[in-house]
Amino acid sequence: LVAVRRDARRFENWESYIAGKLGLGVAVDYALRLGLDAIAERVQSLAEGLRLRLDDLPSVTVHDLGREKSGIVSFSVDGHAPAAVKAAMAQHGINIHTSSSASTQYDMTARGIAEMNRLGVHYYNTEQELDRFIERLAELGQ
Repeated sequence: LVAVRRDARRFENWESYIAGKLGLGVAVDYALRLGLDAIAERVQSLAEGLRLRLDDLPSVTVHDLGREKSGIVSFSVDGHAPAAVKAAMAQHGINIHTSSSASTQYDMTARGIAEMNRLGVHYYNTEQELDRFIERLAELGQ
């Protein structure tokens, strides 16, 4: 008798992960229906708007470089460790991450950054979600 696992491995089906393949196919069809250019434009627009709003917060430093930026926005808050910022946002149901120099050693070491926060936007994010994030972050920076 075979028992069904209680962890995520219960969805694995031997060497061929059928559910994952079907899910990927549905996701690809959905993205193609929306249009990859429209998705990219939406992500770029949300991320650039977020960067501008973060720049308006005196205690926040945006760390993104380059002429063409992604939907991942990297930043730090003066006087607050990135892990503390992440925890504070989590209390409000806002998911952000931290990144340390261990993952981008050359770049962050050269810029003197040991750790920072990262927030990724996607086409399904709303302006209201970003408003809520900025409001919580502004409260933290006061």
